[in-house]
Amino acid sequence: MLDRLALEAQTGRHHMSRRSSKNRARSGNPISRRKFLGSAAAGAALFTIVPRHVLGGVGYTPPSEKLNIACIGIGGKGRSDVQGVAGENIVALCDVHEGHAAGTFKRYPDAKKYNDFRKMLDENPEIDAVTVSTPDHTHAVAAMRAIKMGKHAYCQKPLTHTVFEARALAEAAREHKVATQMGNQGHASEETRRICEFIWNGAIGPVREVHVWTDRPSRGLFNEYWPQGVGRPEETPAVPDDLKWDLWLGPAPQRPYHPAYAPFRWRGWWDFGTGALGDIGCHALDPVFRALRLGAPLTVQATSTRVNKETYPLASMVRYRFGARDSSSASVEMPPVTVTWYDGGLKPPRPAELDPGIEMGSGGTLYVGDKGMMLGLMILPESRRLEFEPPPRTIPRSIGHYKEWIEACKGEEAAGSNFDISGPLTEAVLLGNVALRTEVREPLTKQVLRWDSEKMQFTNLPDANRFIHREYRDGWTL
Repeated sequence: MLDRLALEAQTGRHHMSRRSSKNRARSGNPISRRKFLGSAAAGAALFTIVPRHVLGGVGYTPPSEKLNIACIGIGGKGRSDVQGVAGENIVALCDVHEGHAAGTFKRYPDAKKYNDFRKMLDENPEIDAVTVSTPDHTHAVAAMRAIKMGKHAYCQKPLTHTVFEARALAEAAREHKVATQMGNQGHASEETRRICEFIWNGAIGPVREVHVWTDRPSRGLFNEYWPQGVGRPEETPAVPDDLKWDLWLGPAPQRPYHPAYAPFRWRGWWDFGTGALGDIGCHALDPVFRALRLGAPLTVQATSTRVNKETYPLASMVRYRFGARDSSSASVEMPPVTVTWYDGGLKPPRPAELDPGIEMGSGGTLYVGDKGMMLGLMILPESRRLEFEPPPRTIPRSIGHYKEWIEACKGEEAAGSNFDISGPLTEAVLLGNVALRTEVREPLTKQVLRWDSEKMQFTNLPDANRFIHREYRDGWTL
């Protein structure tokens, strides 16, 4: 993992060109569709030359060069994910909640309509790639089914619901040689690249602490993102006519329908979501992992408000400890570092170096180095900010979050947040949720969890290993 991140430090993105195995398998010919078209065009040029703009205009993509994409989960965030790839052929759409997804179904009337992604994938072999934008608990089973069929996969964050699933998806993507991307759009951002360039060029010296915080899951008594710290509802209202509840549950344990779960408020429930850490961690911790070249943590520990077996706590703190990393391709040492996560409105103490009147914000990241601090891209104290000369932009800039994946599907370089990158990030994020489990809370007050990434187990508290994965209902499998 460290070797992969060192490579990213030098190139900004992995250059692991992959050709679509499905196009070759479908035709029985090792020549890709793109190469064939290129050869045909070269032959035609012997007789006549037709300017590209005459054929379709600048930026025009011929239909034969477009991917056939199917989208799983098309309401909520899924709506914008469909729009993000709409320049390709949207051939099939799937959602278990027809009313919630009605607008997207209507917008793409030529796409085949499904409620069950398993049926959709089985009935449409022409599909090249899929997007997965379902609730967290269904991410892995949907993405894995597509990957095993040789289809490229885009999956929303967090990549999976369990640590085991994240490892399994990354391994399957490599085995089946498909192009992948996780939906943490910030990985493609300018700010993430500048944070890396600042830190790698010694803006604050070796970084030994990082503090990351968010206001999720709540912004106040009457302005919740989603509920946490609550018990299971006792009422059993009728399932809405437009919702396929059994399909919505997917691999999760059976329970009666309640609007406390769907369509959006599922994030705070252990069976369906991954809480504030899973929701925001794959966004906010991504620049930290990239800038500091983090792999698997050595230890993890957590504290929180009261937690139960139904929902995540109202607020929590999770602390990870990482060992020293390779710094050969940077001008700054990469010593052991602790990363502390805060949610539910908790924050680290305000730095004395922060100018009066400047807010820390409802969410943010504070890097603490030997020569100063960085609040986002703001270097502290002012004296250090004035003496540091911003480095040149050396990391290649992104062509766009969705465009990266589309081009990777067509055989170009791997997308920035492909599963080799986002898989280990998701693993680390979800280890924090294991440390929050009420079943191991008492033992954790006496020790930290020691993690063996290679064996994928906690070495000093075996009882915690049962939360690395979960059992699926009959009919659902990786």
